[in-house]
Amino acid sequence: MNQPSTLSSTELKRLHRTWRRKTDLRIAVILDGVQSPFNVGTLFRSAAAYRAEKLWLVPPTPDPTHPKVAKTALGCDRLVGWEHSPSGAEAVQAAKEAGFLTVAVELTPTARPLFELDLGPAVCLILGHEERGVHKNTLVVADHAGFLPQLGKVGSLNVAQAGTVALYETARQAWTS
Repeated sequence: MNQPSTLSSTELKRLHRTWRRKTDLRIAVILDGVQSPFNVGTLFRSAAAYRAEKLWLVPPTPDPTHPKVAKTALGCDRLVGWEHSPSGAEAVQAAKEAGFLTVAVELTPTARPLFELDLGPAVCLILGHEERGVHKNTLVVADHAGFLPQLGKVGSLNVAQAGTVALYETARQAWTS
C-alpha cells in the first residue's frame, strides 16, 4: 500500500495561494479581556492563518510586546494589524465603522449556532475572557451572538481553540456560499 507523502514547501504555497484566491472575505477579531498571553499569541497565529485584517485588544489583553504572547505567536503578530481599545463596546463601534458585522462568540440565551448565522463578507469575531466571557457591555452592542455546538460532556473550549474554530467557520461559509 502506498503511503501518502507530505507536500513540498512549493506545493504547500500553491495550495494556500489557491485558497486565498478563491476567498473574498474580510475578517477581524476583538479580544475582549482575554487575559492569558499564551491564548493571545495563539489567537494572533490563528488570525494570521485566516488572513484577519485586524485585532482590537481590550484590557487586560496583553499585546504582542509581552514575551509570552510573542513566544506563542511565533512572529505572526507582524502579519495582522492590531490596536488597543479602551473597551469592548468601543472596539465593536470601530469594527462597525470599518464595515464589519460583529459576532460575539458566546453562550447566551439568544445565541445561535455559529453555522446558522449568515456571517457575510466582512465579519469581526468577538472573543472574551477565559472564565467570564465577553463583557456584558460588549454583548449589548454586538450584532449577533453565536456559539459552537459541542457533543461531549465538556461545556466549553479554551478561548484560543474556540476562536480558531470560529475563524474556520467564518472562512468555510465564504467558501461554500
